[in-house]
Amino acid sequence: MQNKWVALATMTLLLASPLLWADGQNISKINGSIRVESGRQVGSVETVNGSIRLEDSVQAGDIETVSGSIDIGRDATVGDIETVNGGVTLGRNTKADSIQVVNGRLRLDEQVEVRGNVTNVNGGITLAKGARIGGHLENVNGNIEVQGATIGAGIRTTTGDIEIGSGSRVDGGIHVAKPNSVGIFSNKRKPRITIGPDAVVNGTLKFDREVELRISDRATVGKIVGATPIKE
Repeated sequence: MQNKWVALATMTLLLASPLLWADGQNISKINGSIRVESGRQVGSVETVNGSIRLEDSVQAGDIETVSGSIDIGRDATVGDIETVNGGVTLGRNTKADSIQVVNGRLRLDEQVEVRGNVTNVNGGITLAKGARIGGHLENVNGNIEVQGATIGAGIRTTTGDIEIGSGSRVDGGIHVAKPNSVGIFSNKRKPRITIGPDAVVNGTLKFDREVELRISDRATVGKIVGATPIKE
């Protein structure tokens, strides 16, 4: 009988613990956080209510949570990343297939590579030096900061400011869309678009709403539609 209670107690602790990994296998929980130790190789990692933490050098499949943050350490390799309510942080030199966030801040550290698209509905996006996105970068609300990073298929926003920092490169242009509904999306504040020295934006810079556009004399940009730039 004593052994039975010990086994049950051990199982309860394992299920409740945020530390949960299995080499080559999927990890799935409904309630509770998940942490995968450094250097592990696992399948997909999913939880409904809880955060997900992958430590350095982890290899994993898709990463998904509904309510919770996703924090991935350095030198990791993962598939698609998705969260509804929670921020996402990728550590230095980590690789991912795509990122999709609904509510929460997104940060890509130095030398992070995302092969596909990066989208965030409500929340800011920061790309550190050397970060690379193969697809497009898009949000609706929230500032976008590109600090010496590269984007392969353009930037799109509706209400957020955009800062293209020194040494950044954006292929595919910039599009600031016009709000198409009332309420939160009818923000009348003019977004501020800043393109810094030695930055390159290839493609059309299209503005469907009034913006404040500031471009460095040392920047290189494509055709501008819908705005008159202020040279700095």
